[in-house]
Amino acid sequence: MRQAGRSLPEYRALRQGTAMLDACMDPEMVCEITMQPVRRHGVDGAILFSDIVVPLKAAGVDLDIVAGTGPVVANPVRTLDDVKALPALHAEQVQPVADAIGLLLKELPREVALIGFAGAPFTLASYLVEGGPSKNHERTKALMHGNPELWHALLAKIADVTAAFLHAQLDAGVQAVQLFDSWAGALSERDYREFVLPHSKRVLETISTVPRIHFGVGTGELLPAMREAGADVVGVDWRLPLDVAVRRLREAAPELPEPVVQGNLDPALFFAGFEAVEREVRRIHAEGKAARGHIFNLGHGVLPDTDPEIITRTVELIHSL
Repeated sequence: MRQAGRSLPEYRALRQGTAMLDACMDPEMVCEITMQPVRRHGVDGAILFSDIVVPLKAAGVDLDIVAGTGPVVANPVRTLDDVKALPALHAEQVQPVADAIGLLLKELPREVALIGFAGAPFTLASYLVEGGPSKNHERTKALMHGNPELWHALLAKIADVTAAFLHAQLDAGVQAVQLFDSWAGALSERDYREFVLPHSKRVLETISTVPRIHFGVGTGELLPAMREAGADVVGVDWRLPLDVAVRRLREAAPELPEPVVQGNLDPALFFAGFEAVEREVRRIHAEGKAARGHIFNLGHGVLPDTDPEIITRTVELIHSL
């Protein structure tokens, strides 16, 4: 998962004194942070070090990441004029990200895939409307249902920004992309299909040359719809067994190829000791065989206080299976 480096002491040492968004736009730092989990744990894929709000910040939206809070937007979106004022994203505005990818392609072992990363339109919209993180997403849902025309105008604009960010990464050489919809689990399937799916689909439909991974948190009820948005691989968090997820995906769209899934070890289990982790890894590995393909991963980001050694041992166990 994208935060795989944040439990590492070498990550903390490198980031000390550097703001998150500044780090995300420093090519050498992005390269080094992306490489750290690969060197430390021997994983098969590197996820580009970035943040969900990087393309918005790069385009010119006034926002910052506040320690202990998360992204905070200075002028939340409330009106059509606010939507019209949102800037577009141009490739040159994220050139440092492209430069970082160039450095990574020189440094990564040939067998390790580099995965690009972007936040999905709904999650970015939620930050813009709420002004920051939200437990209930009340302003987001109020806008969605109270003014659908404004909502769709907002998501269409964000979809353009997200697609531009992913294409800048593709042009630089990433070998897969992950669209990350952190807050989509707050929605019913009906609302997701009406208000979100068309815009995520628009983003993913612009990508045809590399595998597309689509992941959300708490999205067990949304997995078939998220696959419909254009995912080649559907990420599953720890709440739903992989074989159940595969069955849902297969039954919802029998005309599509057999599903491929990503997931789904609960990151909190790293604190339970390796015996517990091994038991869960073996269970997940067995359940993942129900899919055409399975990328073994966490069900969400690694927690900052995780002992790096247990992650390394887990990767070794997975490789042995």
